Amino acid sequence: MSVCEALHAWANSLPVFRFPFDVSRIPLNGIYILFEQGEVAHGTNRIVRVGTHTGSNQLPSRLRQHFLIENKDRSIFRKNIGRALLNRDKDPFLPLWELDRTSRKMRDQHVGIDLVRQHMIETAVSDYIRNHFSFVVVRFDEKANRLSIESKLISTVSLDDGCSPSAQWLGLSSPKKKIRESGLWLVNELYKEPLSFGDLERLAECARVA
Repeated sequence: MSVCEALHAWANSLPVFRFPFDVSRIPLNGIYILFEQGEVAHGTNRIVRVGTHTGSNQLPSRLRQHFLIENKDRSIFRKNIGRALLNRDKDPFLPLWELDRTSRKMRDQHVGIDLVRQHMIETAVSDYIRNHFSFVVVRFDEKANRLSIESKLISTVSLDDGCSPSAQWLGLSSPKKKIRESGLWLVNELYKEPLSFGDLERLAECARVA
């Protein structure tokens, strides 16, 4: 059994969250692992994204930004889902979706954006995420620890040939080459140092004591 196969078996054994989920059950600090409907690897649900947070006690907030808050400039995951939906449909709104309107300066520069249309796309992104994704979480209080494990989890999956996406996977419509090639909704921490079996044992121990 490869480390990636063992990782998938372990991750799929954890309590699963789906929308709508109880935010009070999410640890304040940790890592989340996303599965996507229809995606299978190693005979179980395929890991399609791994994520964490940098600020203290921000894991629940991070998951709210992905699932609940309709603002693609606060969630690169939402932005990537929207990119794939728009690119798949050859929608001319894609270049405008790429703009980050977080700052006042950017909002002033792009006052002509059809905000009603943008809201419609945000709603479509929310519908897709809420209906297609589930996730598990592992508590990690120390920032450096969770960032290191996040990177190794991503690399483990991206380096494994048994984790290829299905032919119907939405990510294959992404304009981002790294997403299409990795089979993950990610562009960072790909193809680096993977987990060892020892790392996986320690990860499982963290889940047991959380």
